[in-house]
Amino acid sequence: MKFKRLQTVEANISPKRILVIYGPRRVGKTTLLEAYLKTQKDKKIYYSTGDDIELREIFRSENKTKILDFARPYEIIALDEAQFIPSIGRGAKMMIDAFPEKNIILTGSSSLSISNEIGEPLTGRHFSILLLPLAQKEMEASSFELDVELEKFLVYGSYPEVLSEPNLEKKAKILNELVSSYLFKDALALEAVRSPDTLLDVAKCLAFQVGGEVSINEVAQTAKTDAKTAARYLDLLEKMFVIKKTRGFSRNLRSEISQKAKYYFLDNGVRNAVISQFNNLSLRDDVGQLWENFIFMEMQKRTLIESKLENYYFWRTHTGQEIDIVKESAGKIFSFECKWRDRGQKAPELWQKTYPQASFDIITPENYLNFLR
Repeated sequence: MKFKRLQTVEANISPKRILVIYGPRRVGKTTLLEAYLKTQKDKKIYYSTGDDIELREIFRSENKTKILDFARPYEIIALDEAQFIPSIGRGAKMMIDAFPEKNIILTGSSSLSISNEIGEPLTGRHFSILLLPLAQKEMEASSFELDVELEKFLVYGSYPEVLSEPNLEKKAKILNELVSSYLFKDALALEAVRSPDTLLDVAKCLAFQVGGEVSINEVAQTAKTDAKTAARYLDLLEKMFVIKKTRGFSRNLRSEISQKAKYYFLDNGVRNAVISQFNNLSLRDDVGQLWENFIFMEMQKRTLIESKLENYYFWRTHTGQEIDIVKESAGKIFSFECKWRDRGQKAPELWQKTYPQASFDIITPENYLNFLR
């Protein structure tokens, strides 16, 4: 099954700028890159991956003459999984400074490793595309029957390979393998994790707390580690595109909680794989958590696709009044409650009194597409 991505290389490629495409493994970065290269057959293209030994030796040398001699013959240079190429940032800077007319495209599967490699050398010299699992908006463009498949989205998520697999057991198998790659192979490759089991325990703790405030001390206690390690692993999981952090919305009222954070999983399927739970919704007691996680991430995807400057928060008071999602956009405030079943809830009284200009909507399976289109 083919899906139409709404983020494209063509819309983001620019003279004098390197384009970096990053995001989780197996989300479609290579597919996006190759689709662009197929439209450029009249140009001289160099395309390889970070596994290429000769390529790695060229950049490891940091020899300017050698790197520029490599780049000179090509109009387009596309390097997949560029974080595995030593000194790629410095080498890419040499290329774009010497040949500003060339199109140079890099992809990477970890914001931690790719930022370590290209961060400072390419400051002011690159644009980026963050590619996430497919958005409802993109599936709709691919004639996917969204209303029919909604329960599967909540359980199995929206990775392209998962969506294309009709067999539910195979969907779960794909996700389990993906989580294994995330939490073990990638983390160990980054040499940032001493205990993969602890990292998995931290991820499980977050999976059970989706939609709730997270205390680092509680996470540390549950994962049987110290607070410093728990905080570092939370940061690592975010940089590896497993989770997304959001903070409390506050205008400095004493009653508002602003110091704690909530964590959502970038994909519901990954969240469920972490806790080995792929039962259908009728057998689950976490449907509300799945729904809130799904809506939050779909809003994030829409913001990315439309290249908007929008910020997302939650709102909660010490007395228990709360709003699931608060969005700031173009100076306006929008608030949302995510409810699998609409029981006619109203915005909390303190919210209405404090932010009378803010809109308030309840997002349910019956109306959710209106907020994501």
